[in-house]
Amino acid sequence: MEPDESQNPSKKASKKEAAKLEKQRLREQHASAAATSGVSALSVDSPDPLAANYGDVPLAELQSKVISGRVWTQVGSLTDQLKDRSVLVRGRAQAIRAVGKKIAFLVVRERGCTVQCVLTAAPDLVSPQMVKYATGVNRESFVDVEGVVSVPGVPIKGATQQVEIQVRKLYCVNSAGNTLPINIEDASRSEVEIEKALEAGEQLVRVNQDTRLNFRFLDLRTAANQGIFRVQCQVENIFRQFLLNEEFVGIHTPKLIAGSSEGGSAVFRLDYKGTPACLAQSPQLHKQMAICGDFGRVFEIGPVFRAEDSFTHRHLCEFTGLDVEMEIKEHYAEVMDIVDRLFIAMFDSLNEKCQKELEAIGKQYPFKPLKYLRKTLRLTFQEGIQMLKEAGVEVDPLGDLNTESEKTLGRLVAERYGTDFYILHRYPLAVRPFYTMPCEDDPAYSNSFDVFIRGEEIISGAQRVHIPEFLAQRAEACGIDVTTISTYIDSFRFGAPPHGGFGVGLERVVMLFCALNNIRKTSLFPRDPQRIAP
Repeated sequence: MEPDESQNPSKKASKKEAAKLEKQRLREQHASAAATSGVSALSVDSPDPLAANYGDVPLAELQSKVISGRVWTQVGSLTDQLKDRSVLVRGRAQAIRAVGKKIAFLVVRERGCTVQCVLTAAPDLVSPQMVKYATGVNRESFVDVEGVVSVPGVPIKGATQQVEIQVRKLYCVNSAGNTLPINIEDASRSEVEIEKALEAGEQLVRVNQDTRLNFRFLDLRTAANQGIFRVQCQVENIFRQFLLNEEFVGIHTPKLIAGSSEGGSAVFRLDYKGTPACLAQSPQLHKQMAICGDFGRVFEIGPVFRAEDSFTHRHLCEFTGLDVEMEIKEHYAEVMDIVDRLFIAMFDSLNEKCQKELEAIGKQYPFKPLKYLRKTLRLTFQEGIQMLKEAGVEVDPLGDLNTESEKTLGRLVAERYGTDFYILHRYPLAVRPFYTMPCEDDPAYSNSFDVFIRGEEIISGAQRVHIPEFLAQRAEACGIDVTTISTYIDSFRFGAPPHGGFGVGLERVVMLFCALNNIRKTSLFPRDPQRIAP
């Protein structure tokens, strides 16, 4: 028979004191282990000898406290060549799945690449408490994973990397909220997948455009968006490098100007210290002035502002302009030659260097590769009008092409010449800006051109008027107050060379190269007539 402790208060008290001391000892032990590893212990009430191998990283450890010398491996670099090697990766917890109480799968994503991490409870390696901790990590949280690379015998469908990490340590660096306004899995789903599910009687979540843009910082995490903006970066890089190799000089022109740079009323007007001003619709006037400053060949990559109330799939109120201006010796064909070689080099480079990115884009937004010729097709505006007439489309020979006519002509060109990329030149003068040079043989037309991808215009260019009196006359004819651009016109009064140039919309190039249906997909944070946030 056990003794009644109530009859011996001192013995009962001593047992309580011993238990208290043991609990305190365990608390100090776990706290010490946590401090050494930089994480907090899971629970002092359920002592785990491996508690130092997992947990939440305290803020103090993330305030640039030490330089540890640890070597990090990018998720995209994980291959079978690292088999049996210990690696340390950081990324987002994209998906967590428990298999019973002793196994959990964690997919970690970094810069669009994913790897499957496996936690398997085993003595001295992974505790059941660690598995439980892993299953409680919120999706999209930042985690550090340390483990050994293994190569499974079957393909991994849920990750880009075809290796696994057998987890030994897992720390949450920064936890995401419990509820995401957009699930990345839903935002990554293609329309094809959604339609197939509907046909099978299953309804999948479709994330609409406004929701995506309202939470753009989340939407950008999808593999397709990661691909889109890496392709965009490459377009800008090729543009810059090609022109530098052609002896062009990069410049930066002002975005606050006194008057309209393109004509018309579609400008953002503002007060500049008591003086009326507006945001530049293009760097046109100043890049021409740079030519007058004897730079010979210039280019600029910068913001462009258009106050148009255009609610279309291809217009923005702010976009990134890729602009070029250059002296010409004899003919505006010299400018088209630059366009030809520049874009063929660009398309070649994108197809060669961005295969992984294009594949990611195509998985969510399927598209056919762009067809283009080694020597870009050039048609006169009148030849284009004739092709449309033969197809039964009536177009004003002295007017502009509307969107539907452009698309029809693009289809006709693709069928006849086998290219999605071509140049249409000698446009009617009436539809071009005031600084456009008229044709010598027919003043109703101009030494100008547009360039098309998949039936949509991406480039507008021309030879410029470089005679000041003629330039002022053209500006007045287009309804522009000459006094607002007097410094521009004056720059031609002291000798200006014949010159020409063109402007390209960066977002539109990417949109059409990847056959996307809306320019907002290629603008990081779009600005249109209804959106100025986030």
